[in-house]
Amino acid sequence: MVVNDGSGWLGVAWNAWTDLSLIRARLDAGADPNTGVHFHVRPLHAAAERGSPEVVAELAGRVDDVDAEQEGRTALWTAVFNNRPDNARALVAAGADPWRPMMNGWSPGRLSLATPTPDLFTLPDGEAGLSTAETAAVTEAERLVAVLGEFDHAGFSLACMARLTAAEAVQLLGAVPADDDDVEEIMNDPFSDFDDSLAVVGVTDVPGGCVVSQPWGYIACTPGVAKRLSAETVCYAMCDNPKSGNQGAVARNGVIEEWDTHPGGGNVVGDESAEEILTTYLYQYQAVAYCYASAGLRPTDAGSITGPPDMWLRLPDQDWWT
Repeated sequence: MVVNDGSGWLGVAWNAWTDLSLIRARLDAGADPNTGVHFHVRPLHAAAERGSPEVVAELAGRVDDVDAEQEGRTALWTAVFNNRPDNARALVAAGADPWRPMMNGWSPGRLSLATPTPDLFTLPDGEAGLSTAETAAVTEAERLVAVLGEFDHAGFSLACMARLTAAEAVQLLGAVPADDDDVEEIMNDPFSDFDDSLAVVGVTDVPGGCVVSQPWGYIACTPGVAKRLSAETVCYAMCDNPKSGNQGAVARNGVIEEWDTHPGGGNVVGDESAEEILTTYLYQYQAVAYCYASAGLRPTDAGSITGPPDMWLRLPDQDWWT
């Protein structure tokens, strides 16, 4: 949807920013190069994220300020964050500053050091590179995303707990081992008696903690489960909702700290810590890996999410939404 505010960008969709002829025609007809796209997003930011270097260069030559900020970030930062190095080079050629301070210490240049093109810009004397911890986080993200792989399955939920064993999770949930025949029947058709299926979850030990998962439902991401499992630790939970996408929750010491988050959503609001910004970048569009990493889990394979779990459990009959 585009706002009809007279800026001249009405009808220009997100996928149009690679069409130099279209964008140039709009500009020549009087479209404002500084504002007016998609609820007042700056055109240069839209092109930096989704467009071609040619369109970026065209817009960069017409804007009032190539380093104008949108929600605390320049178009160059947007290009780097979205792994568009060619767009970033076009912006720098137009005068954009890679080392302009922003986003809690993550200038475009410093963020580029965590990308697949760490040599995108030359690190000037006096500019801080990545810390030892940040370098380790980048390396671990590459490993973790590769280990977990692509999880092509909808409607599942999981909860990742730091420093918690599977045995301790069983006690906190008040669960008992599930009957093998019941589990086999559920696996064959989890929707034949969905209320009963929701009472069964899997739990698996992984280095750094454990994972509670449910391949066919949302119960592992309910407030009751997250609060109980986080009694003396932190829990990062998520549900893959086929209708609304990934929905997450963070619980700590038995209290829900964040609800209806979007793990792996690839969006930085601007008030996150430096560590949170890096984590958001590293795990954009990797919701499962984001939860594992945020809880400090270091799995060596994908078994804790692809199954089978170490143990199938039956939860007690209670309201898990409270």
